[in-house]
Amino acid sequence: MDVEELRRAAFGDAPVLPPGVPGSPRAELLCAIVLGAQGRYAAAATLLRALGRGPDPVLSSLALSTFASHRRQLGGHQAAFAFDGAALRLVAGVAGEPDPDGLDADGARADALLGLAADNLGVGRLPVARRLLARVRPRGWRSEVRLGWVTAEIELASGRAAEAVAPAEAALALAAAAGALRHVTKSQLVLAAALGATGERERALHLVVEALGVSEEFALRSLSWPAGLLAAEHGADVPARDRSRVDAVLHAVLLRTDPDGRRLARDSPWVPA
Repeated sequence: MDVEELRRAAFGDAPVLPPGVPGSPRAELLCAIVLGAQGRYAAAATLLRALGRGPDPVLSSLALSTFASHRRQLGGHQAAFAFDGAALRLVAGVAGEPDPDGLDADGARADALLGLAADNLGVGRLPVARRLLARVRPRGWRSEVRLGWVTAEIELASGRAAEAVAPAEAALALAAAAGALRHVTKSQLVLAAALGATGERERALHLVVEALGVSEEFALRSLSWPAGLLAAEHGADVPARDRSRVDAVLHAVLLRTDPDGRRLARDSPWVPA
């Protein structure tokens, strides 16, 4: 697999895994990111566990943060703490060449801090999540977008839906400017949640429908089941259809998840039974 093709799949306008086998650690990381987006968590975990033990502290940190994000996508916020903490320790004081997509030391630090903020958000520790968020120094478009997501999610969890709209709008604009289709789709869902909570249900539903279409077209199962839940919530005429679709996607995801991940999903209040 060519690294530039994999970059396009992970961070560009064609989120489809190219054929072949990744030929370098960086290619393996990008491949794992795409696999996670597709809900193929077991295959991603095999690559990420090995990378997390590798000699390059930046790639190891990015791999651990990515693995932690996959645990969160399965509802395992508590389980993600150790991986995000280890990711942050690996890049303490490390420098290096910048990367256009933040696959560098500064980007790895931002990823780990954003992950820890999201972990604390998921277990209800909102003041800690806010303190961690304040430590983030975004480097490049990707960490800026993720900062917008986590900021909006913290505001929503704090009952401040109106304050969640601006960071969600900013994340969507940044992702669109970067041409990052997967990040646009996630940003649409975050913004839809914020708008729906403020009563702007018509625009929220429009965003959800767009996100659902893209996630289904490219088999982005990590996003299609949350999109289905939001569609069921905002589209009063189709809740049964969308909930049925959510069940089918989750079943497909869990079939492609490692045993620990399945247990986390089963036990999580964030993942519908």
